[in-house]
Amino acid sequence: MSTGELLSIEPQELQFPFELRKQISCSLNLSNKTDNYVAFKVKTTNPKKYCVRPNTGVVLPRSTCNVIVIMQAQKEAPPDMQCNDKFLLQSVVASPGATAKDITSEMFNKESEHHVEECKLRVIYVAAPRPPSPVREGSEEGLSPRASVSDNGSLNAAESVSRTRLEQHKHQDNSDDAKSLIFKLTEEKNSAIQQNKRLQQELDLLRRESKRGNGGIPFMYVILVGLVGLVGIILGYILKTT
Repeated sequence: MSTGELLSIEPQELQFPFELRKQISCSLNLSNKTDNYVAFKVKTTNPKKYCVRPNTGVVLPRSTCNVIVIMQAQKEAPPDMQCNDKFLLQSVVASPGATAKDITSEMFNKESEHHVEECKLRVIYVAAPRPPSPVREGSEEGLSPRASVSDNGSLNAAESVSRTRLEQHKHQDNSDDAKSLIFKLTEEKNSAIQQNKRLQQELDLLRRESKRGNGGIPFMYVILVGLVGLVGIILGYILKTT
């Protein structure tokens, strides 16, 4: 902080986070230490490169004023990020009740016996802050929310492991379904075999009774023959599927 008899100026260096093709600004705080009205004027060695708002003004007694310095967008970076531009802030006691419209160049003329304070400010370029790296907000089931994709497009190790586990779970589910289906078909096959044996036994019994009676073929005998044939067809289908 520069402490003169009239104004305190902060900061002493104009720091610009330099970026190509981007307009950049910084600010100056002027504090009036006196009970007088103090007029100020800001000059620069490179007026085409900078815009100062306001470049002239009046700071009321025991008050502060903020000055914005804007650097126009630059197409090229300076060698070694060094800048030789400088600013000069002049201050002088003004008449009571003075405003910016009352400021004249003659007020800052040292030869007119005015007490003019001067403060030189240099320009410094600093590295621009880096933007935060993007982070995936959503996540799939079984994947970490922080899983990301590397520069060459491949999945990182955490996501690869998670996807492998997911595929294993899916394979395990399919295997369990297949085992359940095989078990069900096996039970149906065994049941059909037992039913076929019972029907065969009843058929043999009816044949023996038919021979003893020397009569015609009973109606029940015909039905059992049909059932045996039907069961045989079903059993053959089940055996093929398993």
